[in-house]
Amino acid sequence: MPQPSKEPCKKNACDIQACLSKNNFDPRKCLKAIELLQSCCEKCNYNSTHCASVSDLLKQSQRQT
Repeated sequence: MPQPSKEPCKKNACDIQACLSKNNFDPRKCLKAIELLQSCCEKCNYNSTHCASVSDLLKQSQRQT
């Protein structure tokens, strides 16, 4: 049986980086990707190093609206 990933939300974090790069680093244009990372972090009880930045990303996207 395969081991669970130590970084279960890595793909979501990479998707956000790609989205931000493509959209001139405007977090408002990447809300779906940010929400998917948030959801992943909730599912794994924030046991991923990629979850540390979720709250900052959410604050940035809300601040810029």
